[in-house]
Amino acid sequence: MKTGIMLLNLGGPDNLSSVRPFLYNLFSDRQIIPLGPAPLQKPIALLISLFRAPKTRSAYKLIGGGSPIYEITLKQAELLSKSLDGMPVYVGMRYWRPFIEDEVKRAKDDGIEKLIGLSLYPHYSRATTGSTRDVFLRATKEQGIEADFIEHWYDHPLYIRALVDLISKNLNWADVLLFSAHSLPESFIKEGDPYLDHILGTIKAVMRLLKSERKAPPYMLSFQSRSGPVKWLEPSTDEAIKELAKKGVKNILVVPVSFVSDHIETLYEIDILYKEMAEKEGVNLHRVDSLNTHPVFIEALKDLVKRRLQPQ
Repeated sequence: MKTGIMLLNLGGPDNLSSVRPFLYNLFSDRQIIPLGPAPLQKPIALLISLFRAPKTRSAYKLIGGGSPIYEITLKQAELLSKSLDGMPVYVGMRYWRPFIEDEVKRAKDDGIEKLIGLSLYPHYSRATTGSTRDVFLRATKEQGIEADFIEHWYDHPLYIRALVDLISKNLNWADVLLFSAHSLPESFIKEGDPYLDHILGTIKAVMRLLKSERKAPPYMLSFQSRSGPVKWLEPSTDEAIKELAKKGVKNILVVPVSFVSDHIETLYEIDILYKEMAEKEGVNLHRVDSLNTHPVFIEALKDLVKRRLQPQ
């Protein structure tokens, strides 16, 4: 059976004209955030995308005019394929090109009979991995391809090792580590979504390894990228920065714990927005590099795939 891998991620607008349709696709997904009654989801998403697009375009202008997430994921795919002796590795995005459905069809045209979907969200949430999994499994079924899906790996030893390697580069400078994760509506957690437990599991594993190798500073967890009129996980990253400043902290090292590739949340929200906010509070803020194509991270992806390739 000819087998391939598909790396699955959120996606991002590749240019400024793509921002509005990307936002529409994002807010049309009820698994991310329900917007009123189901029949009104897409009309409300259209209004939100029209309203938010100008501000969002301004942010993308500051990071080069588009998201680098596809190019980074494509490079991850190339390195993963090489590490797997040339096994085909595709890239499918949920909310912008190349869409998951189109890439599954491409895999079918290439003669792929089985496709292993690998979610690039380390921590499972129905809003991210769940939504992506549903689209992937529906697309593979429509194409008649056997499917497997790797839905979380928040405590994989090589993933933790890669994070610790990146954190250690700036550790001597930091007074505190601020783990910043993408926020989620509190209602999701109350309904049993494991996302917060997975985030805490990653942080626990990181701190355990870090402390086994060197003296580590205190740490804190915060949440970023909130949108919509619902109650989100707290504290927000901007609130955490202000709280640490009031306590006299001068050097904050931000660890973007739920993001494996650079995109607007790291390049704009942390590197520009939060950094300027910290400066106004008299605080120096720096960010740990994203995993991107870190060799140990690629080894983690390779190990996840190889485990699925072993006979059950």
